[in-house]
Amino acid sequence: MSHSRFESIGAYLPSNIVTTQELLSRLKEPPSFDLEKITGVKQRRVHDTNPDSYEDSFAIAIKAAEDCLSRSRYEAAELDVIISSSITRSNHATRMYMEPSFAGSISRLIGAKNAITFDVSNACAGMLTGTYILDRMIRSGAVRNGMVVSGEAITPIADTAAEEISAKYDPQFASLSVGDSGAAVVLDQAVDDNDKIHYVELVTAAEYANLCLGMPSDKSQGIALYTDNRKMHNEDRFVFGSNSLKNHLEKLGRTFADEEFDYIVHHQFGAAAIPWMNAIAERELGSPMPPDLRVIEKYGNTSTTSHFIVLHDQLSDQNIPAGSKLLMIPAASGIVAGYLSTTISSLKV
Repeated sequence: MSHSRFESIGAYLPSNIVTTQELLSRLKEPPSFDLEKITGVKQRRVHDTNPDSYEDSFAIAIKAAEDCLSRSRYEAAELDVIISSSITRSNHATRMYMEPSFAGSISRLIGAKNAITFDVSNACAGMLTGTYILDRMIRSGAVRNGMVVSGEAITPIADTAAEEISAKYDPQFASLSVGDSGAAVVLDQAVDDNDKIHYVELVTAAEYANLCLGMPSDKSQGIALYTDNRKMHNEDRFVFGSNSLKNHLEKLGRTFADEEFDYIVHHQFGAAAIPWMNAIAERELGSPMPPDLRVIEKYGNTSTTSHFIVLHDQLSDQNIPAGSKLLMIPAASGIVAGYLSTTISSLKV
């Protein structure tokens, strides 16, 4: 079975910037903790809400897909698969748009007329889930290539939180850390070890599924996210993720040190949590963690796109040398954990 690789990457970030201090100024009751320090989010991008230039999640996804194709060797008509993995599904002013599929609509608009199309939904692990599926399709020989794309206009949950929070601690506080963005990657067959997805696996522990729930607000007409941060960010949950990687490496007869990762990319959900996750992983895996790449201070938690926004941003700034080996770690409601190991050399922004 052949391996896959990341052939090209694209992203779109709205031009509107909202700082954490601006959001907090809208609260009736300020939090009892330093939200900016705990989350690490100083600002985030917010989609355009002007009627003449409104950016819904579909429009954001299209811009990311077009950016990705602009540096791909493939034309849209040459893509075998389009997988959309957005959480937010706003299209033509609708808040939740289900049919036809986002992937099908995206394929028609960008000209991917020959592509198999389908949507997946797996909370903030969405793009890594799409990558997992497409990797397996390429490795099996079912397809030659494909695109995983996501557009997120998720900041309406921050608007709901800013309007409704009235206590020192509230389950909507995590909503104040999100930002809007789009990302897309094209995968095809790897030709050597310098550009290769070595392995990607995901695992779900449903016992934690009730700790982070998106739904209509119970107080208003808004959409809301309710998160039990105290239980979400605890050692048991983080050990679950580290042990899944440890078990995988043991089956391969390898250790974490053998992998020689140059960088690690976590889901961008909290600057204070990531060092703790790394410390737990070092203890469980018996080896120091590589430097972690992050952009949470600039863009916030961009949900499904976060790993690829980090990758796009760091490649743009030329902070990832050719031949670097990266470990991507999801952390999604569900609870979804896992790992993706890749070496990248020709991927450029």
